[in-house]
Amino acid sequence: MGRTLNYKQITKLVEPNSRILDLGSGDGYLFKKLVDEKNVKGVGVEINQEEVIKAMEKGLPIIQGDIDEGLKQFPDKSFDYAILNQTLQSTDKPDYVLEEMLRVSKKAIVSFPNFGYWRVRFYLFFKGKMPKSKALPYEWYNTPNIHLNTIKDFFEFCKIHNITILESIYLAKKRARKRIIRAVANLLSEEAIFVITK
Repeated sequence: MGRTLNYKQITKLVEPNSRILDLGSGDGYLFKKLVDEKNVKGVGVEINQEEVIKAMEKGLPIIQGDIDEGLKQFPDKSFDYAILNQTLQSTDKPDYVLEEMLRVSKKAIVSFPNFGYWRVRFYLFFKGKMPKSKALPYEWYNTPNIHLNTIKDFFEFCKIHNITILESIYLAKKRARKRIIRAVANLLSEEAIFVITK
């Protein structure tokens, strides 16, 4: 359910007929949704070979690559949007990845789990252990999440790096479904989606 709402919100943010760069494409599900619903053109970049094959089987133009090494193969402002969905926290150099996204695109769409979410805070406070949940199912020693951040951290990062936040959407689970959060986002949101530019 959460994944569906995340994809729905990102799809709403993208203008029809845009050129997109989908970073950390996974199996291409979001990219395919954008192709089908918004008639986008573009390319995906994914590090995992098995996921690249799955995306290619969907007929998507995907290249295997490591976004931590940069996007040198793409010229400045060659895309309308660069999208990084639920991958920022697992990059080695998130600041460099964001810088490269904003170099190659007019706008970037970034989503990540909010480690300021109240359940995450309570878990750490009461159990004294790194939080685990459906959104964060890993143990501390095998998690791909190496740069944990909050919504507040992201706002501060954007301010320091002269990045303009054009739009933000905050999501949290209510019962078995996710919903959009309107207030106290850093505390109440499990996930954030930002549209940024420079």
